[in-house]
Amino acid sequence: MDPIYRSLIVCTSHADFPGRSQKTGLWLSEATHFYDELSSRNLPYDIASPKGGAVPIDEKSFDRRDTTNEKWYHNPAFRQKLEQSTPLSDVDPSAYQIVFFSGGHGALWDFPDNPDVHRIARYVYENGGMIAAVGHGVCGLVNVTLSDGTPLIGNRQLTGFSNMEEKLLRVAEEIPFLLEDALKGKNALYSKGLLPFVTYIEMDERLVTGQNPLSARKVGRKVLEEMYEK
Repeated sequence: MDPIYRSLIVCTSHADFPGRSQKTGLWLSEATHFYDELSSRNLPYDIASPKGGAVPIDEKSFDRRDTTNEKWYHNPAFRQKLEQSTPLSDVDPSAYQIVFFSGGHGALWDFPDNPDVHRIARYVYENGGMIAAVGHGVCGLVNVTLSDGTPLIGNRQLTGFSNMEEKLLRVAEEIPFLLEDALKGKNALYSKGLLPFVTYIEMDERLVTGQNPLSARKVGRKVLEEMYEK
């Protein structure tokens, strides 16, 4: 009988661009597409965020043509977890074997320096679990150090939202930093797809990262493959 692995989906609590009336937050499909893969095995999961409570969702990510978004956003259990997310400070990492950092621009403000993000990622990774992230969610890994003081992402193959994608969205001036530059600055072996906004993932041991929202499903698929098929 296959083991049952519990997953923690980490979402942002940050909703505002400093210079715009437009709101940001979680990019919904990054959470729904990732979980849709895990749901194929009925894996238990929780949703957490830095502040807890309702996770802000980027309005631009509500795509009615996205049947996976529609399916999970209107699923009562998933919706309740989004609207009553667990504060990261209350999370016991020993309960989880998979941690997924979901993106949306909001994560750039409240993931990188959050001590609970660091604590949870460090514990799960050092205890044999999988760390996954997509898009801006990868910024949660930028400042994570392991118990021996080495950076989690140093000399590791990974990807994340690219500088070109930020420029095409015209938000490069509105955000606290460019993720691609930050990853390279921490000696990560960053790579990206040949074209912006297409599916692209990287795998390095128990670290799976996706470049952008379209990569979330493939990240979920890869996590399952690593956990169950090896």
